[in-house]
Amino acid sequence: MKERVIVAVIFVPILFIVLFFLPAYVFTAVVVIVCAVSAYELQHKTGIKPNDRISIYVAFSAAIIPIGAYFGVVAHVFMAVFLILMCLMFIEAVFVFNKKKPITFAQIMTALFAGALIPYMLSCLVSLKTLPEGRLFVLLPVITAFLTDAGAYFTGVIFGKHRAFPSVSPKKTVEGFIGGIVIGTAAMVIYGVIIVFTTLHRVEFWAIILYGFIGAMLTELGDLAFSLIKREYEIKDYGRLFPGHGGMLDRFDSTVFAAPAIYLMVMVMPAIIIRGA
Repeated sequence: MKERVIVAVIFVPILFIVLFFLPAYVFTAVVVIVCAVSAYELQHKTGIKPNDRISIYVAFSAAIIPIGAYFGVVAHVFMAVFLILMCLMFIEAVFVFNKKKPITFAQIMTALFAGALIPYMLSCLVSLKTLPEGRLFVLLPVITAFLTDAGAYFTGVIFGKHRAFPSVSPKKTVEGFIGGIVIGTAAMVIYGVIIVFTTLHRVEFWAIILYGFIGAMLTELGDLAFSLIKREYEIKDYGRLFPGHGGMLDRFDSTVFAAPAIYLMVMVMPAIIIRGA
C-alpha cells in the first residue's frame, strides 16, 4: 500500500496540471504515450511476443488515433488505422501459417483490440479536452475513474469482508465495489459544486449525478474486464511502470470504459452549461 500511495501522491498532481493547465496538444501527446504503451503491454502479455514487427504495428497504430481526435477526425483515422492494422496482421498470419509459431485468430483480435479499439476509447479524453472549456470536461472521466478506483480500494481494505468476484479479481470485495460507486458518484457531485462556485457556468445536478453513477459503474466494469484478461493469461500485472500500480494499462484500464461513456453523456445530455456558448 505504501508504494501505491507514494506513486499516487506524485502522479496525481502532475496529471492534474497536464489536464487542467496545459494546452490540448500537450495533453494529446500524453494520451498518445498512454495508448502506445498500453497497447504494447497488452499485446506483449497476451499476443505475439517473438514478432517485433507486430509490436511496432500495434504501438504505432495506437499512437495515431489520439492525434486524429485532436484534429477532430478521429472516426476517419480510426477506420483507416483499423483497416491497415487488420490487413498487416492477416498478411503476417498468412506468411507464418503452419509454421512453428503461427499467428492465431485470437492474436489478431488482440492486436486490433490493443492497437485500435482501446486507443479509440481513450481518445474520448482528447475529444473532451478540445471542447470549449475542455479543461472542465476532461476532468469528468478522470475524476470518476480515479476516485472510484481509490474509493473501491480503500473501502475494500478498511471494510471488505465478502469477496465479490473471487475467480476474476480475488481482492475485490462487495463492500469495496459499493464503496467505489458511492465515492465515485459523490466525487462527481462535489466537482459540480466546485464548478458552480468557481466559474460562471451552470451545472445540471441530475445529469452530473448520472455521470457519476454510470461512470463509476463502468469504471468498476473496466477494472473487472481487464482483470478477467489477466486471469485468462495468468499474469499479475500488464507492466511494472508504476510501483504498486503495475503498468500503464493497469492504471488506465478503468478509464477505457468510463471515458467514452462520459463523452457520450456530455454530447447528449450536458451537465455543465457553458455560459455564452
